[in-house]
Amino acid sequence: MRLIGVDVGGTFTDLVLADTGTGRSVIHKVSSTNADPSIGVTQGVVELCARAGIAPAAVDQVLHGTTIATNAVLEHRGAVTGMITTRGYRDVLHIGRHQRPEHYSIQQQIPWQSRPLVKRRHRHVVTERLVPPRGEVLVPLDEAEVRAAARALKADGVEAIAICFLFSYLNPAHELRARAIVQEEYPEAFVTTSAEVAPQFREFERFTTAAMNAFVGPRVRDYVSRLAGRLKEAGVSGDLQVMGSTGGVASVAMVAEQPVLTMLSGPAAGVLGGAWAGALSGRNDLITFDIGGTSADIAIISGGRFGEASARDTWIAGFPLLVPMIDIHTIGAGGGSIARRDAGGAFRVGPQSAGAQPGPAGYGRGGQRPTVTDANIVLGRLDPENFLGGAMALDVAAARRVVGAFADELGLTPEAAALGILTIVNANMANAIRSRTVQKGIDPRGYALVAFGGAGPLQAVEVARMLEGREVLVPPHPGITSAMGLLTTDLSADAVRTCFQLSTALDLPRIADDFAAMEAQIIARFAADALPVETARFTRAADLRYAGQGYELRVAFPADEMADASGLLARFHAQHKAEYGHAFPERPVEIVNLRLTGAIPRPHLGAPPPRAGGSLEEATVRVARVVFGTPAAPEPHETPFLRRELLPVGQPIPGPAIVLQTDSTTVVPPGCTLTAEAGGNLLIAL
Repeated sequence: MRLIGVDVGGTFTDLVLADTGTGRSVIHKVSSTNADPSIGVTQGVVELCARAGIAPAAVDQVLHGTTIATNAVLEHRGAVTGMITTRGYRDVLHIGRHQRPEHYSIQQQIPWQSRPLVKRRHRHVVTERLVPPRGEVLVPLDEAEVRAAARALKADGVEAIAICFLFSYLNPAHELRARAIVQEEYPEAFVTTSAEVAPQFREFERFTTAAMNAFVGPRVRDYVSRLAGRLKEAGVSGDLQVMGSTGGVASVAMVAEQPVLTMLSGPAAGVLGGAWAGALSGRNDLITFDIGGTSADIAIISGGRFGEASARDTWIAGFPLLVPMIDIHTIGAGGGSIARRDAGGAFRVGPQSAGAQPGPAGYGRGGQRPTVTDANIVLGRLDPENFLGGAMALDVAAARRVVGAFADELGLTPEAAALGILTIVNANMANAIRSRTVQKGIDPRGYALVAFGGAGPLQAVEVARMLEGREVLVPPHPGITSAMGLLTTDLSADAVRTCFQLSTALDLPRIADDFAAMEAQIIARFAADALPVETARFTRAADLRYAGQGYELRVAFPADEMADASGLLARFHAQHKAEYGHAFPERPVEIVNLRLTGAIPRPHLGAPPPRAGGSLEEATVRVARVVFGTPAAPEPHETPFLRRELLPVGQPIPGPAIVLQTDSTTVVPPGCTLTAEAGGNLLIAL
């Protein structure tokens, strides 16, 4: 099969075409068309097919990572959204919980209050009430009030409506009936229910998740529909599928209904790409390290499995979400991060970024503030004539000017200031990694750092040294690793159901019935998309906590343990010990949520053909002065600049060295050893 992976970034749209039969792959980059990304995606697909020498009709599947939903929330540019909720709960979205982003500040901006997803005038209440534990009807739904609310929202120009009732996670009947009434009164509106998106307890998070689904719904629905249409017009007859936040891909129809599931679409693909690259070198304990122009995304893979964010850690733009996501930590540190002195005179780098326009001064687009990229230029680590494969000439004089002015302000030489910029941004990244490893009982010294993104291979070795790591892996095409990750996963769908059972009085038959109902729900979803449901496989898990705790841990719950939960409880105690440093085996444990993931296998990107390589002499472009060391003691070294595709395979090359390729530059400092592996990775031993 011929598969195309497309990852849309703020500056470039990355594409890869893989033929699973021959193992051949072709990569391509085009400028992103931010006003309508579907234009750039379609253009890139057509050009990639031409480069590969095939017709667009020969493509079997297009897998897409998108930031449409994320950007709509970050920029607060979603649909005009309304809500219909239980009487007395109009202000749940505003009140939130007792936690605040900054616990001790009295002047903070609280996202759900300062920029609400649903304005108060668009929140309508209706009479209804269900009650625990099974969702029995206490007060019937007042259908006339629902009709009146729908008509009022239509008159107010609302584009999307979220229906959020208090106990709908126990029984969705009232929400489903209200949805049907709204669709009768206002068929043009995008309508979603909290029970369809996040059927879990915690009304603030559930209401917010449903509101966000409505807020981004029309924009995502229209985008995927427009993209599917453009691809069809271009002659692409293969299926279009979209990456979700869990690392699986979903059909266009599924994404159009629940676009909130794509919030981490692009970063999730990067984690999968990092796992694929690690497998090429036989490594399955990995730290994925994806650095772009503005941010760095970090994830941990242990034993070949990545973690899923818990309910307390799942936030987008300050809003809590109750949807499954890969545990990805993002910080404001990238190639465009700006160096500055703060109000107290301290040396800072980021989170402010120069962005794509004007970008770093060294890009020659008018940037006037020193960035991480400018620091690398001043230190000689980027080749002005071979940046992006020669597609962009760097303005060394402009980079030296802005870094020099900053150095004068600090009383340093330009080289010392540049090394200071890199030291600070690398320390920020290392601290972020420690927060996801050391603080969670994981020793990062036993993990390989997989560096990708345009700037990842530039910074990775020095970050790994701060972590006392042993090795860094650079994938074959680090700049498009996220696009490649899209081709390594399966179609998937998730279901969740709140359970509330204590270990002292477990009703295992009821749990088995709940899992069976969720499995039927997922199979029906796959069948609606005409997918081969007979190939579906399922993974079970549960959210557990000690009785009285406020948050849960997710624990595997295999199907063969339905008759005896002792294994489940033992895993919970062990996981609690690893996460928090203690466990209480004698205490009762509460099963809060049951989770089921269904996956349908699809063709995957295989390993690239073995590299032939060349010789060190053939690979050497030039030898030039590159500065390493510390801000207190800069050390210039005569350093070879090497073309990656010509590196000798299996031959250790001592640092320093700079490795050039179209989509990134890899820095190998003194004291390290570089080896180009036959499988395609660069392995840097520290």
